[in-house]
Amino acid sequence: MTDAIARDSNGAQLNEGDSVTLIKDLKVKGTSETIERGTLVKNIRLTANPGEIECSTKQVKGLVLKTEFLKKA
Repeated sequence: MTDAIARDSNGAQLNEGDSVTLIKDLKVKGTSETIERGTLVKNIRLTANPGEIECSTKQVKGLVLKTEFLKKA
């Protein structure tokens, strides 16, 4: 089994504990919240899927975000 590398929208490698910035406004399913472009998300956690990360923001805890909407901070 090969480990796939999680990469942001610019191709930079993402690691556990990195900080990322959103490049697009994202609506959060199941809530009325929208996380706006430019929001800094700290201390990300990688998942088994290299196209997704887990994180928490001030508004919403326990988010799973697609890496195509992120850039490394």
